[in-house]
Amino acid sequence: MTVTSSRWARRLALATGLSLSAFTLNPALAATLNIGVAGELASFDTSKVSGGVWESQVLMDVYEGLVKESPDGEILPGMATSWDVSEDGKTWTFHLREGAKWSDGEPVTAEDFVFGWQHLIDPVSASKYAYMLYPVVNAEEVNAGKKPAEALGVEATDEHTFVVHLKTSIPYFLELLTHYTAYPAPKHTWDEYGKDFVDLDHIVTNGAFTPTRWVSQSTITTVKNPEYYDADQVQLDGVRYHTIEDRNAGVSRFRAGELDIMREYSSSMYPLLKKELPDATHMAPYLGSYYYAFNQRDGHPTTDPRVREALNLAVRREVISQQILGGTFLPSLSLVPQGISHYEPQNVIFKDADGNDITHDMDARMARAKALLEDAGYGPDHPLKLRLRYNTTDEHKKVAVAVSAMWRPLGVEVELVNAEATVHYQTIAQGDFDIARAGWIADYNDAENYLALLRSGVGNNYGAYSNAEFDALYEKAANTMDADERQAIMEQAESLALQDNAVIPLLYYVSRNLVNPKLKGWEDNADDDHPSRWISFEE
Repeated sequence: MTVTSSRWARRLALATGLSLSAFTLNPALAATLNIGVAGELASFDTSKVSGGVWESQVLMDVYEGLVKESPDGEILPGMATSWDVSEDGKTWTFHLREGAKWSDGEPVTAEDFVFGWQHLIDPVSASKYAYMLYPVVNAEEVNAGKKPAEALGVEATDEHTFVVHLKTSIPYFLELLTHYTAYPAPKHTWDEYGKDFVDLDHIVTNGAFTPTRWVSQSTITTVKNPEYYDADQVQLDGVRYHTIEDRNAGVSRFRAGELDIMREYSSSMYPLLKKELPDATHMAPYLGSYYYAFNQRDGHPTTDPRVREALNLAVRREVISQQILGGTFLPSLSLVPQGISHYEPQNVIFKDADGNDITHDMDARMARAKALLEDAGYGPDHPLKLRLRYNTTDEHKKVAVAVSAMWRPLGVEVELVNAEATVHYQTIAQGDFDIARAGWIADYNDAENYLALLRSGVGNNYGAYSNAEFDALYEKAANTMDADERQAIMEQAESLALQDNAVIPLLYYVSRNLVNPKLKGWEDNADDDHPSRWISFEE
């Protein structure tokens, strides 16, 4: 019988009467990894995923794409062992691994990739992430229902050869393939079960683990997939993902030995955790942006550019970063975070009525903000009333309360509304807010991944920002081969959106994880991706 690390820790604690926190530093004896994640997976059908970073953790463990990531984030061959690229960079030919199988023993074929990509881009699937495949020939037209799925620029030339035709060469294509939108889907189970192909009674996976049990809002249990081509090198018997939206509760469960890893702890706990669990407490640079989206749909006060600029002017990012969050986030004036390769983030520049730069003069910013609101018709007799939505965590609440207080001197009245993460993102995607908290963690290391959030009509463009000039720059960058020229165009696009006050950039993320020091195979990395297949328990 496998003894889990959590049971072992609790038994030992009860037997000795010692503090539970001490046992997170002791050797773990189990081969089942317990991970606390900040939200629940929406579906094992990758076209139905809501977009939470917690979902990536589960999906990267049960599925594998053409490439995979090493513990430090390096791209490695996955279902494809090699690939060829045409001279113009527009045709990629992937040679699939001989002997790769789904968990039911059926082979993983090039047709599974064709079907998986067609399924995701099919407008019937209504995938929020369909745009990730837009670099592929006809992808946008298929997703818009203007062409059939068969027109998508992918083909299986034989059982083990998958060919992708791109509209233009893109430098980040291999990085894009690490995302779950590029995973295959089992054509044979879809043919048998249709949309129920991911029900636990029918699901098959091609990754290191396969799911066996799902208790809603509680736990997903997986076991090692014996059909995985590298199963002999996978040392865990399985992984359990515990849905824990309350970060403080997650820390308590980690300290009690119930969890081996807690993905994201509350920023307010960092000083205490670093003092009491220094070897378990991880914080590292991370490609993530924390921002507020303005609803720019008709009927909301935030459609007025004067209102957006005024609210942006009044936010004190240094106060939020240092005094509210204890330095566990960095203040931000850009949507694209620092550290993105071949890109210089474009900071918003605040100006007074005469065009003078007042970015670093808070008194002048507040005076300008007040004047803008008065010009927009708001004042003591007609206060600006806003509804601000955020997903339920202690730190998001603190930020929302702090920002509301910063707007109060302008006479702004704010109603705070919170919901658990999945409901929150579903709600703001439907446009039910004035201002909404949002965060974006890089799916791949390229500025395009952030600028796409402001493209007209894209599912994750929560505020429905739309600017034809921005869209044109985005398209121009997508069709520019020269890396330096492409960078300049993307930087121009971000500057334009910031001049529009499309969003309020607030903070840059750092990754915060609690990791049992006795685990092997964990490495902090800029993507904060940690496939469980590399992790093992120290003997």
